[in-house]
Amino acid sequence: MDDRYTDQALWELMRNDETAAFEEIYNRYSKRMFTYAANVLHKQDVCEDIIQDVFVDFWSKRKTAQITNIKPYLFQSVKFQLLKHMRSQRISDEDLTRLNIIDVSLDVSQHLELAELEALIRDRVNKLSPKCQQVFVMSRYDFKSNKEIALELGVTEQAVKNQISKALKFIRQELYPQEIILLLFFLLIF
Repeated sequence: MDDRYTDQALWELMRNDETAAFEEIYNRYSKRMFTYAANVLHKQDVCEDIIQDVFVDFWSKRKTAQITNIKPYLFQSVKFQLLKHMRSQRISDEDLTRLNIIDVSLDVSQHLELAELEALIRDRVNKLSPKCQQVFVMSRYDFKSNKEIALELGVTEQAVKNQISKALKFIRQELYPQEIILLLFFLLIF
């Protein structure tokens, strides 16, 4: 098989037990799916198992599943498996946040352009109190640690954390729900 086949054509071949079509789909998406999972869990062995489980399930459902778009189906399957794994483990808020942030990249149709997002965030940041704005900018735009900010401003790390939490809460309240996920993506990735 090669890149000349669309995902949908490969799916139809796979439904007719064509293993080469399955292998092509695996080759197209497994590395990206692993990267997605690894960005959430940071546990290589667990992520490898999750990707393997998704593809085993994908193959076993080839006769019965009604899949119109393979890539979103596979990535949603990975997300489901990640959530399933996290439920069985003690998960941190950081893991859950990473899952939500990375999920944003799967649904391109709901993305705002980066320039629009930056303008939207800057507008909200400009509405913060001066002290809160200063701490937030140092944290998210200047990439300083809470400790560095605390030392520079002569305040405690807890005060820095409180200001960042206050800023994030204010920004979240000002944004629409779909923009909140984009905000988290922007603030943690950039």
